[in-house]
Amino acid sequence: MTGPGPRGRIEARFARLAAGGRAGFVPYVTAGYPTLEHTRALLAGLGEAGADVIELGIPFSDPMADGPTIQRSSQGALAQGTSVDDVFAVLAELRASSEVPVVIFSYLNPIHSRGIEAFVRQAVDAGADGILPIDLPLGADPALEAALEACPLDLVRLVAPTTYPERVREITRASQGFVYYIARTGVTGARRELRDELALEAGAVRAVSPCPVAVGFGVSTPGHARAVGAAADAVVVGSALVDRLDDGGVAGALALARELHAALDGVRSG
Repeated sequence: MTGPGPRGRIEARFARLAAGGRAGFVPYVTAGYPTLEHTRALLAGLGEAGADVIELGIPFSDPMADGPTIQRSSQGALAQGTSVDDVFAVLAELRASSEVPVVIFSYLNPIHSRGIEAFVRQAVDAGADGILPIDLPLGADPALEAALEACPLDLVRLVAPTTYPERVREITRASQGFVYYIARTGVTGARRELRDELALEAGAVRAVSPCPVAVGFGVSTPGHARAVGAAADAVVVGSALVDRLDDGGVAGALALARELHAALDGVRSG
């Protein structure tokens, strides 16, 4: 593990959470959905609603790991003309008034199309703290991985329920900031129930990881957040917030964010 980027916001936030024995709340936002104005309002409000880290998604035309909700939000954002430049512009606006850590959530195509050096430079200048390339498995592109590991952004990596134990150790050692544990196989999307094995699996990853472990994919309700928060260092919620944004606008999404954050009160992580 090469350690967190020089900004240190992610490391500092997780250290504070660990000191308090509390799991973090990590909401996901698709930039530009349904409009950039909605994204600006969401980003501004999520920090006040208790977000410990924000995942800011760059909309992409073929989001393979995402279910219908995030696919719809990505397509809607692209239909509005949302560009990578727009994503970094709204992040820069947030950074002018907030210190909440932000991880850029992206597929590789937008990164490659801009060029890795230019993409990273723009992300850092805008105030990003980390990057999570969804379709970059460990060892798939050593040159690109080395460049990302050496850049000022924390390189957040994914671990799946099907990942073999030795590879879990390799992935967690290569991760920076935190590790994202996928709560189930398949794609993203809100679910009514979580798998019974999830707590044990998350605990096994935490036992070998030098980084904090965040759990997402299917975490949808305050009850889910409490259950996951007892086994992980952080809880990631995406599709449920997008669904609430569709139904209740920014106010509705922020209300759910406050409920999810409040559900973690009194839940001692791990």
